[in-house]
Amino acid sequence: MPNILVIDDDRDVRDVLRSLFESEGFHVTVAVDGETGIEKLGSQKFDLFITDLVMPDLDGLGVLSKVKNTVNAATPCIVITAFGTVKTAVEAMKHGAFDYVTKPFRLDELLLVAKRAMEFAKLRDENVKLKRELKGRYDFHGIIGTSREMEKVYRLIEKVADTDSTVLITGESGTGKELIARTIHYNSSRANNNFVPLNCAAIPRDLLETELFGHEKGAFTGAVSTRIGRFELANGGTLFLDEIGELDPSMQVKLLRVLQEKEFERVGSTKTIKADVRILAATNKDLEEETKAGRFREDLFFRLNVIPLHLPPLRERREDIPLLVDHFLDKFAEQKGKDRPLISGDVMKVLMSYEWKGNVRELENLIERFVILKSGEEIKVSDLPDRFLEGGPAPGGEYSSASVPEDIVLTHEGINLNEVLDELEEKLIVQALRLAGGVKSKAAGLLGLNRTTLVEKLKKKGITLQDQ
Repeated sequence: MPNILVIDDDRDVRDVLRSLFESEGFHVTVAVDGETGIEKLGSQKFDLFITDLVMPDLDGLGVLSKVKNTVNAATPCIVITAFGTVKTAVEAMKHGAFDYVTKPFRLDELLLVAKRAMEFAKLRDENVKLKRELKGRYDFHGIIGTSREMEKVYRLIEKVADTDSTVLITGESGTGKELIARTIHYNSSRANNNFVPLNCAAIPRDLLETELFGHEKGAFTGAVSTRIGRFELANGGTLFLDEIGELDPSMQVKLLRVLQEKEFERVGSTKTIKADVRILAATNKDLEEETKAGRFREDLFFRLNVIPLHLPPLRERREDIPLLVDHFLDKFAEQKGKDRPLISGDVMKVLMSYEWKGNVRELENLIERFVILKSGEEIKVSDLPDRFLEGGPAPGGEYSSASVPEDIVLTHEGINLNEVLDELEEKLIVQALRLAGGVKSKAAGLLGLNRTTLVEKLKKKGITLQDQ
C-alpha cells in the first residue's frame, strides 16, 4: 500500500486529497503546515508527498529544500498552488519537485500525476539497485585467481579503472577479456552509466558503421527509421570493442577519427555529435605484428595501446585451476538447481596438467557439463572427455613401461628405490625449470604440480634457480 503525505494549511484541500487517495487504496498522512510536514518526512518513509506552495512560516519551496536532509530525500514531490506562474513552476522544479499542479485541479488528473511520480521513483530505484548489483558482480571478487600473474592484473586494474585512459586488453580466446573490461568499467566513475559491448568480428562489415555510429531515416535502402549507434548508447559510459583486430581498414580510419576528435556523425547525417565515451578494446591478435604486416593502422594501434593489459592463458596460472573449479561448481549448482558433484584427486591432477587451449571458458564449459550430468556424484577420470587423456596417464593412473627411463636397470643386486626416485624427481624438476625459463608456475604446470608444492620441493632439495 503506497504511503502518501499531504502538506496543506487548507483543511478542505487536505480532506479532499485524503478522500481521493484513500479511495484508491493508499495510506494517507496529513500535515497542517510546512514545519509539521518536515517533522513527518524526517520520521517515516513515504512513497510520495504533495505540498501546497504558499503556506505561513515554511512554504512549499522551503519544504523541498529541507526534505533533502531527511529519509525522504529521494521521494518524489508534487507542488500544488492557486498562484501558478511560469516562474513559480520553474522554481519548484529547480528545488526538486517531480511536477507542478495549479488550483483548481481535476482530481483524476492529480491522481494520474501522482501514480506517474511513484512509477518514476520505482523505476529509478530499480535502476540504481541493478547498477549496484552489477558493480558488485564485477568488483575484484568476480575475478578468480591468486597467482602472481593475476595479482599483476589486479594491480593494473586498480591503477587505471578510475581514469578515462584507453585500455587495450590482450590475451588468447577464453581468458576473460570482457570480464576484465566490465570490472574496469564498474570500478570507475562511469559505473552509473552504460557499459556497451560490441564484438567487431560478429557484425558484417557493411553493417558495422551504422552499428557504431547509427543512421538517419532514409540513409540507405531499408533505413526506415533513425537509429542511434553504440557510441551514442555509451555516452558518459564505456564502449568495449572486442576483437578489434578484425576491423577492416576503412573502419579503422573512421574509428581513429572519433578517438582523435571525440565526435562523429550518424550515417546519412551532417550533424556532428560529441562523444563522451571511454574506449576499452580487446584482441587475441598481436596488433604490433599486425601493424608491421600492414593489416592494422599504426596510428590507431598507438591510440588504443595507451594502457596495455595482458591476460595470461590458463596454462600459465595453473595454481588458479582449483579455485576456478570450486567457483564454477558453486555457480552452476546454484544456477541449475543441482547438487555439486565431487572432483576426485585424480581428476584434479588431470585438470592441472591439461593444456587448456580454450582457457577459462573451456574449463567453465567442462564444469557446467559435470554439474548437469553428474549432479551429486563423484567425477572420475573416466568421465573426462577423450582429449583430456591423450598423451597422459591411463584412467587408472598407471603408466606404460615406455615411461621408465632407459638408464635405470634393476639387477639381482637390487637398488634403493627411494634414492632413485628422489634423484629422478630432482632431474625432472631441474629440466622443467629450464624449459620454463625459471618461471616456477610454468615449471609446476609441466610437472602437473601446484606452484606451492613445487616451491616446497625446491626448498627440500636445495635447488636454487632464479625465478623470473
